Amino acid sequence: MISGVTIGQAAAFAGVTIKTIRHYHRLGLVDEPGRDGSGYRRYGSSDLLRLVQVRTLAESGVPLYEIGALLDADPQRFAAGLAEVNRRLTERIEELIARRDSLDRLAHSDRALLPDRACALLDRAADLGFTPQEVAAHREGMVLARALVPHGFDDYLTQAEHALDDTQFLALNKQCWAAKDLEPDDPRIEELATAVADRFLANPALLAISNGLQARTDATRYGLLNHHGEDQAPAMARLTALVETKLRSAGVDIPYQ
Repeated sequence: MISGVTIGQAAAFAGVTIKTIRHYHRLGLVDEPGRDGSGYRRYGSSDLLRLVQVRTLAESGVPLYEIGALLDADPQRFAAGLAEVNRRLTERIEELIARRDSLDRLAHSDRALLPDRACALLDRAADLGFTPQEVAAHREGMVLARALVPHGFDDYLTQAEHALDDTQFLALNKQCWAAKDLEPDDPRIEELATAVADRFLANPALLAISNGLQARTDATRYGLLNHHGEDQAPAMARLTALVETKLRSAGVDIPYQ
C-alpha cells in the first residue's frame, strides 16, 4: 500500500501551492509519485524534501530551468552553480540600485538628465533673476546639447559659464525672453537682433558657444539645438533668424536651416 500525503497536504508542508507543485512536475523538477488505491497521488518524505529544495532555490533567485541540474549535481558542481547564481544576483542588485538612484534623481529632474556642473549653471541662472520658465528652457537646451553633441558638451558648459559672466549679454537675454510675446514683425525685434548680434561680435567667448557646436555637428542637429521651441514663439523664431543673418554678414559661419 502506498503511504504518504495528498498533494494538498504536500503543498501545505512544503510552503507552496498545488498549482506550483504541478508546475514543478511539468518541468521535471519533482517526479510525480505513485497513486494509492483511490487514485490519489501520495507524496512521501523524499518528495517533500525535493519540493522544499526546489522551492528554496527558486526563492533564492535560481531560475527554474537551472534547478534540476543543480540538485542532481555533485557537491562541487552544486557549489559552483550557486556561486554563479550569486554573481548574477549581485549584478542584478547593482542594476536595481542604479535604477532606484535614477528614480531618486527624477525627484530633482535636473540631476536625472544633467551632470552637477550643468545643474550648478541652472541654479546660478535662477539666482541671476531668470524666471522658472526661462530656467526650464535653458535646461531643455542643455539636455538637447548633451544628447546631440555629447563630446562637445563640456565646451558648451564652459562657454555658458562665460555667458553668465557677461552682464550685458544677460540683460539682452532677458530682453529676448520679454520679446517672445511680440508680433514677429514688431520693429523692436529687429532692434534687439542687432543688439544681440553686436554683443556676440564684441565678446568672442559668447560666439564660441555657437561656433563650438557647429564644429561638431551638422546643420540638422544645429537647427534642433538653436531653434528649439520656436514653433511656439514666432517672435523668437524671427529674432534668431535675424541674429544669424547679421552674424553671417559679419563673416560668422552659421549653417542655413
